[in-house]
Amino acid sequence: MASPAVLTLVIFAITIIAWMIGRLDDTFVGLLAALALLFVGVIEREDLFGALGGDTIWLLIAAFVIAQGLAATGLPEKVGAILIAKARSVRQLAHLVTAGLVLTALAVPATSGRAALALPVFMALAEVLKQRPRVVRALALLIPSVILLSAIATLIGAGAHLITSQLLAGLTGTGIGFGHWLLLGLPFAVISSHLCAEIVVLLMTKRTDRRERLPRVQLDKEPFTAAQKRVTVVLGVVIALWCTGFLNPAIVALVGAVVITSPKIGTIGMSAALAKVPWSLLLFMASTAVIGNALSTSGAADWLGRAAFGSATGNAVVLLITVVVVSAAAHLVLQSRSARSAVLVPLVIPMALATGMNPAALAFASTAAAGFCHTLPSSAKPVAMFASAEDVPTYRKRDLVRLSCVLGPLVVALVVAFALFVWPMLGLPMEVS
Repeated sequence: MASPAVLTLVIFAITIIAWMIGRLDDTFVGLLAALALLFVGVIEREDLFGALGGDTIWLLIAAFVIAQGLAATGLPEKVGAILIAKARSVRQLAHLVTAGLVLTALAVPATSGRAALALPVFMALAEVLKQRPRVVRALALLIPSVILLSAIATLIGAGAHLITSQLLAGLTGTGIGFGHWLLLGLPFAVISSHLCAEIVVLLMTKRTDRRERLPRVQLDKEPFTAAQKRVTVVLGVVIALWCTGFLNPAIVALVGAVVITSPKIGTIGMSAALAKVPWSLLLFMASTAVIGNALSTSGAADWLGRAAFGSATGNAVVLLITVVVVSAAAHLVLQSRSARSAVLVPLVIPMALATGMNPAALAFASTAAAGFCHTLPSSAKPVAMFASAEDVPTYRKRDLVRLSCVLGPLVVALVVAFALFVWPMLGLPMEVS
């Protein structure tokens, strides 16, 4: 009978091919692979259902409910309008929009949810700037690009982050908590997002566009409503408790979700909030976590890691650069961010251990680099959403490729620089002490 490693490799290869071809739903493929691993005996029933009902899934469910309670008050749009009203030039507008989008990473899980929240704001801006189509196209490209880059700011910014932390906890005994992730990810998110904003402005607008003053946006003078104030307090308390790490993040999120949907205090009903939870995304994330764990526990990941990165394991810096480049380029093969982490992180961890590196540091660098997925409209859902925006000028495929050619190498260099010089000062050294 074939060994668990061989069986895992066969199922893994078929899964990757199915994801690459894209004819079948990604969640369907992921669940089918998880069931196949169960039926051939690589994983146990507890492994499968533990992933589907674990803390990570409940954390995201509750976070989505809180996000729906936030969206129902109109607070994100109001804060966005306040920021945008301050802009007097195209460059100011780009950087103020970027700052607002980075803030949404603290409250709204998943990049597709943030894109859905930002799309109406973009449509309103497009109406105000309808006489300046180049600026509108620049914003259409800027908003999804920043959403993708700034997701690294928080643990809930993308399902891939939770998969990375979960795999680290399962394989090394220690994951990366919300507070530490925020400390590591937020500086990178701010710098990379504003760098992206500057590149988009330079690539998509002319000097005359940048010099000409923008029309004033009419600001809603209405004060913050009672519901907006309540949701701000709930969100602030939840984030503060997440950062302390004293309580289980999933429990904190569930309490926040119950408060935000409770009668009189809440801002949305529980049924209405749950109806908008992306269950397909959660199932896909659970299935990819199962695949990642199977790769690691069966020994398949160690073999694959040596095959993929074996030539780089003699030097820590070379291995880091190799992992970052592969992670940034992986979106050309795997469109799902969660799938990329489920594939790469189990390979990265044994390679880090073999080289004497900190597996958490290398996994975090890989996850940060995987946030670059800007080459094609199909590379990420936020990019596709803004590419298909109707009745407004939007970017073209060649605009996305031009941005990718400039932004990709800069993101790779930035991740490597942070991994070597910044993250060690923030408690994530590259080498195991």
